[in-house]
Amino acid sequence: MHVTMVALGSRGDVQPMVALGQGLSRHGLRVRIASYDAFEGLVPGHGMEFTRIEGDPRQALDDRAGQEWMESGRSWIRFSRGVRRLATYHDLEKSLADTVAACAGTEALLYTALGAAGYHVAEMLEVPSIYLLLQPMSRSRLMPSIFMPALPLGGTYNWWTYLLVERMVWQTVRPIYNGWRRDVLHLKPIPPSGPFNSLYATREPFVYGFSSLVVPPPPDWPAWHHATGYWFLEQDAGWTPPPELVAFLDDGPPPVSIGFGSMSGPLARRLLSLSVEAVRRSGLRAVLLGGWAAAAREGMPDTLLVLDSVPHDWLFPRVDAVVHHAGAGTTAAGLRAGRPTVAVPFMGDQPYWGRRVHALGVGPKPIQRSELTVRRLAEALAQVTSDTTMQQRAAALGNALGQEDGVANAVRIITAYLNAPRGKR
Repeated sequence: MHVTMVALGSRGDVQPMVALGQGLSRHGLRVRIASYDAFEGLVPGHGMEFTRIEGDPRQALDDRAGQEWMESGRSWIRFSRGVRRLATYHDLEKSLADTVAACAGTEALLYTALGAAGYHVAEMLEVPSIYLLLQPMSRSRLMPSIFMPALPLGGTYNWWTYLLVERMVWQTVRPIYNGWRRDVLHLKPIPPSGPFNSLYATREPFVYGFSSLVVPPPPDWPAWHHATGYWFLEQDAGWTPPPELVAFLDDGPPPVSIGFGSMSGPLARRLLSLSVEAVRRSGLRAVLLGGWAAAAREGMPDTLLVLDSVPHDWLFPRVDAVVHHAGAGTTAAGLRAGRPTVAVPFMGDQPYWGRRVHALGVGPKPIQRSELTVRRLAEALAQVTSDTTMQQRAAALGNALGQEDGVANAVRIITAYLNAPRGKR
């Protein structure tokens, strides 16, 4: 069977999908990954096809609309408005056209939240589709949407938080999507409530790439919504660490890793200055990981090393603790490495993952980006590098996550659904 996976977003969104695609390919499926040019290098060598979709996530974050989006913090309204501006500014219509072309001839479609165009193309092609997610989105009366405040208002409030978020998400793209459905896909428009009621009515699987050890699924989730375990893309056997990194690690006690992605501009400069001073005050060594720290290559003290990119599965087990923006993929890598985490969430689902880290006892209370100061970061660094109970909890969780095989679990669920007779799905 030929399946196409529409996987859009940042590297943290796309890399787990490549790991899942690799597992499906090993199982005998012919897999095509449709994503941005920036991620083509992830796919060759794993037995899969790659098809380009318009867009550059790094460029999107560099311009004014992207910077404003990064500053949206915990405000769901500001976050949604930022998504709408980015969708308009970065030519969503071209991305939709590319998705149609990328899915030509496929027999099944798998799609991510930002790759939701795959759902509509599957409807046009009359082929099965599956929703792939990295954060819990299933409706529940036992917990609210991760994007809404947890208030003691009971099950009705919790349920309506999902309906509200679903509608708000759909409203950001509804005019463009419905015009595309009408003019290109020759499908009926979707009402303001969005496609989510249909997803539940048709019992389309929601397959989650996270562990139930980190997010225990509420018992009122539908039976066809599955938390399989994390989808990790294993390290390329041919990759070798840069000599300066090996020398730095050998030159003293384990450092901490601090990474906030590939952002640039004033926000990156503020984070850089703040992080350097917090490391100095705490008396630690640190690897500053990612494009946000690029301006600091010269003049750094010998207790700091700046690198563009290092595979997390190689670096994180070799450091004392990790500091990051609490994206789903980076959080998963830190937890599996068994290292305490300092979460500095910016927007979207990141505050949720920061709260989960704290609730599991493997990191301090998250520091909201708007509340980040040198003192707060230095105190958090001191805590995660000295709190033996927290370190032991992190190590135990990492060991348990290492026993899971999320890719194999997801492959079993996906293939069973795709191979079932159409009337029994």
